Amino acid sequence: MTFRDDVTRSGGNARKSGGGGRGMAVGGGIGGLLLVGLFLLLGGNPAEIDQVLGGDQTQIESGESTGAGDFDHCQTGADANASDDCRLYYTSFSVNEMWQTLLPAQAGIEYTEPTLTLFKNSTQTGCGFASASTGPFYCPSDQDAYFDLTFFDQMRQFGAENAPLAQMYIVAHEYGHHVQNLEGTLGLSNYNDPGADSNAVKIELQADCYAGIWANHSSEGPDPLLQPITESELDSALLAASAVGDDNIQQRSGGDVNPESWTHGSSQQRKDAFLAGYNTGQMSACDFLGRGVYNDA
Repeated sequence: MTFRDDVTRSGGNARKSGGGGRGMAVGGGIGGLLLVGLFLLLGGNPAEIDQVLGGDQTQIESGESTGAGDFDHCQTGADANASDDCRLYYTSFSVNEMWQTLLPAQAGIEYTEPTLTLFKNSTQTGCGFASASTGPFYCPSDQDAYFDLTFFDQMRQFGAENAPLAQMYIVAHEYGHHVQNLEGTLGLSNYNDPGADSNAVKIELQADCYAGIWANHSSEGPDPLLQPITESELDSALLAASAVGDDNIQQRSGGDVNPESWTHGSSQQRKDAFLAGYNTGQMSACDFLGRGVYNDA
């Protein structure tokens, strides 16, 4: 997906956090680290890492957080097209601008922006300690979406391309969890009660669907940040959704496919959820919890 070269944004609720040391020590080797990242990629809690791997985690001191001045080099859409940090920064503007209009219209809820935090090595969050191996996640305690840029390279090992729209899809998904937090439904997700029909899976699929809604509306409005999505860009987002399906992760990790342990949904479910939002642009198409509270607008 391509930003318009001439668009500009600045400020915003964004920061960078630099960490020290070598990251977090967990059991399981590099395969374990990737599983941690993929567990937390779309909504997991850093405090629950030991439940995933059965290993110990060692906290190290994180660096100081800084402000939006760290994005001074992200002056235009052309900058966003050229570098990962600017791309995520500009994606946050695009997603926020959409939800500012759409959430009140379709759900009757006022939208407040989460914080975008980019970090390297390690950082402390409202949900606990996180390292580069943690991967992107949303923390409801501080309403902050955390991203380590090196994680996108790890996604390749699970079949996702490090394409721009794949990165944007992840941002939109994590911001979808923020929308659920505003709706009061995010807490229904319970990783201790997994399964293909669990609330954990329904919450994750809804966030995928919300990401699809953003993709639908991303090039609309009087001053859109993004050019219309192309077929190949859509394919890259669907590939990213497929890569983080529970069945795909289980298979690529050398295990059997076990739907009873799913927390995020299968590859097909995740693709279908994204397309439900993308094809309709309506929150009602994302009502996996069956609440019946959305207005088509």
